[in-house]
Amino acid sequence: MQKGFVAYNNEQKSLEAETEGIKNSQTLIQKAMNWFSARSMFVVAYGTGCGAIEMPPVFTSRYDIERLGVVGVATPRQADIMIVSGYCSLKTLRRVIRTYEQMSEPKYVIALGSCTINGGMYWDSYNTIKKLEEYIGVDMYVAGCMPRPEALIEGFVKLQESIRNNTIQPGYVKYREDYAYYQANQEKLLGKETQPVYEEDYAGMNLS
Repeated sequence: MQKGFVAYNNEQKSLEAETEGIKNSQTLIQKAMNWFSARSMFVVAYGTGCGAIEMPPVFTSRYDIERLGVVGVATPRQADIMIVSGYCSLKTLRRVIRTYEQMSEPKYVIALGSCTINGGMYWDSYNTIKKLEEYIGVDMYVAGCMPRPEALIEGFVKLQESIRNNTIQPGYVKYREDYAYYQANQEKLLGKETQPVYEEDYAGMNLS
């Protein structure tokens, strides 16, 4: 009886050790994935507002943010990050939502400038939004009007630290889990059709 108990106890400890080893390996794998994700950021080349003028110096030779693992890409389906660069009109917001929803997870948003935080100088405009975070998931704000390239680089560095150390709940997770909230805000502002509407034959091109 005692031998059977000892054998059972040893088997249990062996199983627990194997399980703990799996947990540790998953932790190491997750840490590695976070590190690689933080060091390979693809930014969709989409200037949404006046802050877009600050972005070229960041990506070219003067500041050369590519040395930090940040590069620009042509389409949202290739991208990990979208920068909403300044004021966002209702017409632009439709395209921002469409671009954001075309990006694959994990995806992140950097909101650039005061306008994305509180409306900035357009706070009383009938045609611009006040808080971007009410319509899509936002991961990092960079304040200013407009922030200099150094500020945008600091925003990237802080976002990289957050991804690497897993210290934030990503905006895309909040957007997915609380989609009804975001959708209600979008429809309140834009109506039931939140996606941009294109004319079928614009300049001879079929865009439907």
